[in-house]
Amino acid sequence: MEHYGFLSLLPPVLAIAFAIKTRQVFVSLLFGIWLGWLILSGGNIINGTTATIQALVDVFKDSGNTRTIMFSSLVGALIAFIQRSGGVAGFVKWINRFLDFLEQKKIGKSRKTVQLIAWATGTAIFVESSINALTVGTVFRPVFDKLKIPREKLAYIADSISAPTCILIPLNAWGAYIMGLIAAQGFSNPLSVLVNAFPFNFYPMIAMAMVLFVIFSQKDFGPMKKAELRAQKEGKVLRDGAVPLISADVVSLEKKENIKEKAINMIIPISVMVGMMPLMLLYTGWGQVENISSLKWYEQIFTALGKGSGSTAVLYSVLTSIIVASILYISQKIFTFAETIELIFKGVGGLIPLALLMMLAFAIGTVCRELGTGIYTAELSKQWLSPNFVPMIIFLVACFIAFATGTSWGTFAIMLAIGIPMAETLNANLYLTIAAALGGGVFGDHCSPISDTTIIASMASASDHIDHVKTQLPYALVAGTITAVIYLILGIIMH
Repeated sequence: MEHYGFLSLLPPVLAIAFAIKTRQVFVSLLFGIWLGWLILSGGNIINGTTATIQALVDVFKDSGNTRTIMFSSLVGALIAFIQRSGGVAGFVKWINRFLDFLEQKKIGKSRKTVQLIAWATGTAIFVESSINALTVGTVFRPVFDKLKIPREKLAYIADSISAPTCILIPLNAWGAYIMGLIAAQGFSNPLSVLVNAFPFNFYPMIAMAMVLFVIFSQKDFGPMKKAELRAQKEGKVLRDGAVPLISADVVSLEKKENIKEKAINMIIPISVMVGMMPLMLLYTGWGQVENISSLKWYEQIFTALGKGSGSTAVLYSVLTSIIVASILYISQKIFTFAETIELIFKGVGGLIPLALLMMLAFAIGTVCRELGTGIYTAELSKQWLSPNFVPMIIFLVACFIAFATGTSWGTFAIMLAIGIPMAETLNANLYLTIAAALGGGVFGDHCSPISDTTIIASMASASDHIDHVKTQLPYALVAGTITAVIYLILGIIMH
């Protein structure tokens, strides 16, 4: 059986609904996983429960999952390092001096300017979505807090430029992965197909542009407006009762006494982490292309970047950054070796909840694949498709699959395999259809509560995870609606 029909939709949909309603994201995800295995076990509660436990254990059978969970935990050590060493305080001081300079020159208001700088920083980091969201959230959180900008706004900015940037500037594993999927559909030049589809990938463009609109106009709406009013009038960057997706010990970690505040103590470790990412992608992928003589040198580099392991590259990048930071701080006599080790454990301990959440996110993704959630959703859409509506429907179905499963890459694999033959069979515009599938996948990666980038954006910004999802979703839905209308119009015009 390829799918379990309507039952295949219940676990992810109910998990997301319960998470938003109860704010108990751990329990909700665990319930969704259990329900999925209960269905797979034919309703046998004992077998379903034991299968659920085994599924959680099996998450670590996948080395990529294990590396991602390790990376998520080790990030806590890096956050603790740059805060305790005075690096964050020094960077905040530097940003404040820069903002004072802009104020004197009457270039812009501090709140607007710092949000714009955060947007620009994220846009520049296109090598990997997790590194992107992590860097923006970690670096700008202290500055946003000082200016009384709600954590939800920081998480929204970090999340809205992570996956969209990576797919719009596909000189990374994203681009290579998508080209591999296109090649699997029989295209001899997948790069040309991707380039032709690029101008029609409207969702990531609109999502990023919407952030700029919100920053410049200061016209928030929905739950985000309430968060902004709370922060400005009451000075609270978090609502009362909010539970930041990070240990309070890590968030509030002050710099060590009698240590000079130096921005360089943050800039160097973060730069190493970001810079190592493409190098590690190249390193892990080079063995698969170095003997292909038909490729030119620059084609070898691009192909190697795509064939490299994203999870390995991220893990190596964070580990290298931690090693460099340790040497940097010990050489400055900021920490002793014993203090360095203690701080690493303290930082990792603060992110154990995130590692748990990542494990549950991977587990629900697995049970969705076993149930055939994506396949069933795609088959439903086939029954009422016409050539004019193909791009719009492909986009909407991809949005739903990605939101329900929390994975853009999984959605790309499902929807490109269905959308490309469908476009060719029904004589719909091929490039528009491919772009629609990619944009829909990014929608889910952007705003699904169980997406790893959404989780990391909450973590790096120290925002309540459900608050982040609820404040961001209206903006994502507006961008998605505009995108769907554009695909409807272009589907008719370009058919």
